[in-house]
Amino acid sequence: MSEKLRILLTGFGPFPGAPYNPTQPLVARLARLRRPALDDVAIASHIFPVTYAAVDRQLPELLAKVKPDALLMFGLAARTPYLRIETRARNAVTMLWPDAANTRSRKRAIAANADAMMFGPHTARLLRAARLTGIDARSSRDAGAYLCNYLSWRAVEHVNAGGPRLAAFIHIPLLARSGAVRRKGAPRITLEELVDAGEAMLMEMVQLARKARYTR
Repeated sequence: MSEKLRILLTGFGPFPGAPYNPTQPLVARLARLRRPALDDVAIASHIFPVTYAAVDRQLPELLAKVKPDALLMFGLAARTPYLRIETRARNAVTMLWPDAANTRSRKRAIAANADAMMFGPHTARLLRAARLTGIDARSSRDAGAYLCNYLSWRAVEHVNAGGPRLAAFIHIPLLARSGAVRRKGAPRITLEELVDAGEAMLMEMVQLARKARYTR
């Protein structure tokens, strides 16, 4: 198959309580990677505004335009000091916290009468790839109830409907400042460490997407 493999990377912009979102520089760095293993891969990237309306509007537009084989998404979990590879999207949405447009959900579930949806067994491969770089990465069954979980749910819906063959969501922590002395309780992971782990997960996703092309 001569057509290039297509990977879509996404992050989020700032939101209430997080005026700086480190997923933005991470996605930018990963999108600029030049490696021999990526010569036949087209990498597209997008930063979502942290609003429900933006996800509902922009995700279908992106998938129609890019037609990615795989979707690798990143979001910020400011209170978690390690990398979280999410294994599922919960059918839950918070009514407490507004999005960046000051919009609150009017219901606690994303879909009626639906259970959580799994990303798939490939999340274990991504976890292993990240850990091999030396970063503290762990599997997670709880993507929260805010925009990260909401995007995860919508992405899995598209996978199940015949869209991208694979999707994954990675929660990243607040980052330590490069060169700063690490005080107790301060962020421990630097952007460079995160880029190394992100590259490892991207390379793993490329391999998985190549195999999936021939099995679907």
